[in-house]
Amino acid sequence: MAAAGKVCTGFSKPYVAIYHNNGGNVTYSKGQILARGVSVSIEPEVADDNTFYADNIASETSPGVFTGGNVTLTVDGLLQEAEQMIMGLSAPEEITVGESQKVEVLSYGDKTNIPYMGIGFIARYQSDGVESFSPIVLTKARFQTSSLEAETQEEEISWQTQELTATLMRDDTPNHNWKKVAADQSTEEEAEAVIRAMLGVTSV
Repeated sequence: MAAAGKVCTGFSKPYVAIYHNNGGNVTYSKGQILARGVSVSIEPEVADDNTFYADNIASETSPGVFTGGNVTLTVDGLLQEAEQMIMGLSAPEEITVGESQKVEVLSYGDKTNIPYMGIGFIARYQSDGVESFSPIVLTKARFQTSSLEAETQEEEISWQTQELTATLMRDDTPNHNWKKVAADQSTEEEAEAVIRAMLGVTSV
């Protein structure tokens, strides 16, 4: 007898892309890998059910709808290009160190303009010993300014990660989607191709 469900066994390939809305037509641009994925946690907020009472009992009910929420992505650490995009930072300024070394510096300040983003990732599952890969896209989100924690090395390296939190919203399509889940794929490579298609990623 086949298994009745599937067990989540992994998380990988977090992608981001800049969100655009043109009269309810949602598109994405500049899609790229965010970092190497460690974990993801989605906490949706849903309005209360709206219940109609008649004959002294609950006779009809309208289920609560998604109103917002948060997603927390834990990654290994952001490269400069990804940090600049999701935080809406201005182009880096270049400073000279010593006589000739050129160093780019990102500045957080009044010109920071955090954009709306689409966020995609892959959840890996197992059922009856068979793996599958689920492509998931959060259609509209905005990252919050991230915190930073670091600690000194002791006798062994303490692997440290970066936690990113984004506010979830419904998109501007007529259906006001907030999440899309594509059909399970047989391989991670196939699932990644689906994520790239959903976020309009065309670069190799």
